Amino acid sequence: MSRIGKAPISLPAGVTISVSGSNLVTVKGKLGELTQQVDRDIIVKVDGDTITVERPTEQKRHKAMHGLYRSLIANMVKGVSEGYSKELELVGVGYRAAHTGQVLDISIGYSHPIMMVLPKEISLNTVTEKGKSPKVILQSYDKQLIGQVAAKIRSLRKPEPYKGKGIKYSDEILRRKAGKTAGK
Repeated sequence: MSRIGKAPISLPAGVTISVSGSNLVTVKGKLGELTQQVDRDIIVKVDGDTITVERPTEQKRHKAMHGLYRSLIANMVKGVSEGYSKELELVGVGYRAAHTGQVLDISIGYSHPIMMVLPKEISLNTVTEKGKSPKVILQSYDKQLIGQVAAKIRSLRKPEPYKGKGIKYSDEILRRKAGKTAGK
């Protein structure tokens, strides 16, 4: 039995949810509005301020979708009420980050600076303190979108295992390797 799928979702104050006939779930809150198309076999019930997700049978496919859609709806509810934040660090000598509106400008050791235009749903902030690595802070109400954008930024220069240079999440723990002189 799916433990995640069975857990009910409680709606915080100021959040409304509606389920249309074609299983389109719409969640509205103070930060924005999100929609998710739910599989036609999965049943989404709204009882006052609690949401429950049910499956029709014990098939493996239904069990998998039960927990998936419950998690997606819970992430939507949390996103429109509290929001999500991702913080990336640029570790390396001469690495810089700046922003102008929705355009992120980073210099990460290539011969040219990299400019990225971010979606309007994401708010962008860059922090540069003396003696510390520059940080890029992303905030949004859409967990899937913010994760995708953060992964795209990180993929421009992944952290390498010897010195740790590159773009990493601020809470990421890197496994470091010893250099060739460590064995002697």
